[in-house]
Amino acid sequence: MTRLSEVDRHRALGLLQAGLPISEVSLRMNVNRTTIFRLRQRLNKTDTVSDRPRSGRPRCTTQRQDRNLVRNHVNDRFLSASASSGQIRGRNNQRISANTVRRRLSTSGLRARRPYIGPILTQRHRHQRKLTLWAQEHAAWDRIQWRSVVFSDESRFCIDHADGRVRVWRRSGERYPVDCVREHDRWGRASLMMWGAISYNDRIGPVFFHNRRAINAQTYVQDVLQAHVVPYTAMYGNIVFQQDNARAHTARYTQQFLEQSNVQVLQWPALSPDLNPIEHLWDYLQRRLDCQDHQPQNAEDLENSLGRPWNAIPRHFLQTLVSSMGRRCAAALEAQGGHTHY
Repeated sequence: MTRLSEVDRHRALGLLQAGLPISEVSLRMNVNRTTIFRLRQRLNKTDTVSDRPRSGRPRCTTQRQDRNLVRNHVNDRFLSASASSGQIRGRNNQRISANTVRRRLSTSGLRARRPYIGPILTQRHRHQRKLTLWAQEHAAWDRIQWRSVVFSDESRFCIDHADGRVRVWRRSGERYPVDCVREHDRWGRASLMMWGAISYNDRIGPVFFHNRRAINAQTYVQDVLQAHVVPYTAMYGNIVFQQDNARAHTARYTQQFLEQSNVQVLQWPALSPDLNPIEHLWDYLQRRLDCQDHQPQNAEDLENSLGRPWNAIPRHFLQTLVSSMGRRCAAALEAQGGHTHY
């Protein structure tokens, strides 16, 4: 027997008022005759046929257990819902499901999101980011001082890479069909290393390295510093050069060359890519590369595909990146030298 909706209840009452017997109405509505009899009784007693308020199914967890769930996931942000469901029992010592845990966490404002992937920061690294560089020396720099800095970095680009931003529209059970799978080579096929530098109003480079081996100090000095950085600083003067702490940058050979060339170098804390504005430029270039109609097939095509957007970077974009240094310093101080949203 089907349960009568509110519309069908009024229809059944209308048939009764038309003079049909209860047995005939029950046959037409496909319900038991007792249902029609009680429906008429409820109308006579309460003047309504709507359902009365019900308490609903009792929750399988108490409020105290809900607080414990939330506390466990706040203390361990990477604790899975399935693991948490096995640690806590509900009312009457009953098991709770992972979906119940997700609903309780969602009610408290916790959602499962992809974590930010950052470098491993030890206490020494956090101390350097917070005190040695930013708090004591550069937190009070104004925009004019930051405009005299040239920010540099290297980044590796591959012909094929796994972009975590890509989404696929599919139905349930359509995870593995060919048109729903994004194939890529784990090793990225051909790749190259790209060096570049930016200032408030200009860009330097790019320099491409097709050799898969790491850049050594001699190559870095000859192809980057001597060919690009030194001429730029000699032309404009009063320039501060920024580089990270890669081995080729901190080598004695490199340091001696910079000192002999009178290039002023900005001290930089280890493992601090979030404080370097040029990192956003690599993401910008990768997006432009992904939007091309014809994807590069070899290292030479990849070099051309990166060189064109590099030379076409809008000046206002460079100015926006460099102008963010004050906010980056403030974010590093607020995070006590930890990870920032940059």
